[in-house]
Amino acid sequence: MGDDNRITFDDFMKVDIRAGTVVDARPFPEARKPAIKLWVDFGPGIGVKKSSAQITAHYTPEGLIGRKVMAVVNFPPRQIGPFMSEILVLGFADEDSAIVLAAPDGDVPDGARLC
Repeated sequence: MGDDNRITFDDFMKVDIRAGTVVDARPFPEARKPAIKLWVDFGPGIGVKKSSAQITAHYTPEGLIGRKVMAVVNFPPRQIGPFMSEILVLGFADEDSAIVLAAPDGDVPDGARLC
């Protein structure tokens, strides 16, 4: 990585990444690319936020309920077809470019911030 790609710690702290639990997940057939609508509970401070995620290669809606995920919670909402996405659920592309969700390695409370 070159020096021009470096950020400061203060830059990093501007990105508010939190842990939350998926409390609802539904198919999103109206999306242009296969996706799942998610409702993620980030605890009393943030509440339940929704997102559209292109994660159908590895996940089903029913298999996501109760799963811990990580998401950026301070992006502005974004309209995805008829659905308003409020957060960006995080993941990594596998060797086939399908997304694998990022999650904490252990039990952390909903709303815990990545630091």
